[in-house]
Amino acid sequence: MTTLLETRDLKKHYRMGTSTVRALDGVSLSVEQGEFVALLGTSGSGKSTLLNLVAGLDRPTEGSLRIFDQDLSQMSSAELSVHRRRNVGIIFQSFNLVSTMTARENVTLAMMFAGVARAERDTAAAELLSSIGLAERQQHRPRELSGGEQQRVAIARALSNKPHLLLADEPTGNLDSHTSRDIMTILKTLNEQEGKTVIMVTHDAQLARAYAHRTITLLDGVVVDEQREPRA
Repeated sequence: MTTLLETRDLKKHYRMGTSTVRALDGVSLSVEQGEFVALLGTSGSGKSTLLNLVAGLDRPTEGSLRIFDQDLSQMSSAELSVHRRRNVGIIFQSFNLVSTMTARENVTLAMMFAGVARAERDTAAAELLSSIGLAERQQHRPRELSGGEQQRVAIARALSNKPHLLLADEPTGNLDSHTSRDIMTILKTLNEQEGKTVIMVTHDAQLARAYAHRTITLLDGVVVDEQREPRA
């Protein structure tokens, strides 16, 4: 298998007054292309910090973070912007949809920034929304959609630029159990049938072990456990 992501002694420290917060304090791990990996841990364990570094939304204090053998810690701001646009799709707990835009317009937004022609991005957005069961909801705005429907729009948006890596930060955190299973089934299908590599942050160990190939548990900024989950 091809290694998509590798970190070596990755650290992220913050100054808070006279104190230093060690959000990540020496994380070394690798993720293979096509894996579904869940990052587990309580609030403050460092899992969302790690996801933000992988997304190129923040920079490490020390250590290396390589995606397809390119070190993000050495990239310029412009290069990180290209990385976010081409390599990763991000799914947030709070959906982060633009309230004044329709579902289709929200999905086309990333493609617009990437310079995709309007007709092409409209067609692609319609196909993405149809593929996740929202063919009849494309002209609805976020306030007219349920939480589960909003998260489906967010998934379609994350897929719009055909990323290699899907990053999901508590994607079911604001959803009921039934809707959570629906969203997890979509992520599992994207992983198994379309070969998307998925890294998901969650505090729900049961959910992680039901869907992920591997779970990595963080505590106080370090990896304390790693388990490969058996599959039937």
